[in-house]
Amino acid sequence: MSESKPATVGPGFWRLMRYAALLGVTGALAAFVFLRITGLGAKWYGDPGTGWFEGPVWWVAVAAGAGLIVGIVRRALAMPAKTAGLAEDLEREEVDVRTVPSVVAVSAVSLIGGASLGPEVALGKIGGGSAGWLAKLRGLDEDDSKVLTLSGMAGTFGGLFSSPLVAMVLVLEIARAPRERLHRAFYGSLVASSVSFAVYFLIAGALFLGAYAVPNYTFEDWNLLAAVGLGIAAALLAFVTMVIAAAATKAFARMSVPEISKPVIGGIIFGVIGVALPLTNFTGSEQLGIVLSEADTLGLGLLVGIMVGKMLAFAASAGSGFIGGPIFPIIFIGGVAGVIVNDIFPGIPIGLAFTCMLAAVPGSVISAPFSMLLLAALFTQVGALQTAPILIAVGVANLTFAGIRATVQARMERSATASQAE
Repeated sequence: MSESKPATVGPGFWRLMRYAALLGVTGALAAFVFLRITGLGAKWYGDPGTGWFEGPVWWVAVAAGAGLIVGIVRRALAMPAKTAGLAEDLEREEVDVRTVPSVVAVSAVSLIGGASLGPEVALGKIGGGSAGWLAKLRGLDEDDSKVLTLSGMAGTFGGLFSSPLVAMVLVLEIARAPRERLHRAFYGSLVASSVSFAVYFLIAGALFLGAYAVPNYTFEDWNLLAAVGLGIAAALLAFVTMVIAAAATKAFARMSVPEISKPVIGGIIFGVIGVALPLTNFTGSEQLGIVLSEADTLGLGLLVGIMVGKMLAFAASAGSGFIGGPIFPIIFIGGVAGVIVNDIFPGIPIGLAFTCMLAAVPGSVISAPFSMLLLAALFTQVGALQTAPILIAVGVANLTFAGIRATVQARMERSATASQAE
């Protein structure tokens, strides 16, 4: 019986690693430029208020104007109503290079204009699209091209998440590359994300490491049981968020208005929400730090309002034609929910509630539990023992969310069958 050669044997492997290193450099530079450009919106917006109706009224006009630009760009570039998201690109291990310029342009306008979306879709398109172009240029076969696509996407995420480990694990968890490509995808993603992080750190420093400083708490056995309850609560919250987003998308699709005006309407909606609750604007990464640092003064009613407002702003942004990812807005929703849990149940340390909900709410929707665990641990810098409740919360949330979704789908199918029988 002949033995298969290790994945690291042969010139083809090392050629892919050289390409992955190159994609790491270009990915870091692309991430730096894109994040600096999209960060201009928050800078000229100024310091947000934290209370009810402390946002400037002119923000509605800005958000509507951003929607108008999004509508014009979409029409000018003949963009379809729906483009592939991050998870779809990772699962296919392929990015349509033709869509990259239009998606990046619309995403940049969306994020500058304050839409409640994240930068990961545009950065994934840049990394994956660059890899696809390079693979075609060098005449790589389909198998190597897919490996390089995952490496390219990890290359842009290495700087974004301030961690090569998070970037690599996120890409591999969602993509689930088959066995024949897994080893090469692992090493390619590792090389690209590591090089990207090194270059990005040299230019800009760490972006999110330790961004959310939570008070230290002493780990106790009951924390694991509490994590189960937090995971269930996170799944329910994530399900409600997705239902609202799906309803908004369906409502915008059914509107009998010109396509160009739908982003304008969406911009007005999240603009009004931003006037009423200024902390709901933009991706939510900086705003969540404000919520955490001022948790004692915001009050329960305002915290609930901020969380619900962000859910509505996210739904309006995603459903009306703006382009961006769901990870950062849902992280914000989860983090605020953790603060709310501590406010209602002071016996649950805020470090426990915040870290568990921060990871478990996005972990319900995104099939990348270890990535969400790593994100929460690195963002908050909690101790090793304190990561155990986070892992339990994420696992419970993901399973509960899947169960809820399967139950709802089964009931809908039975209802449709019954209607047809009548």
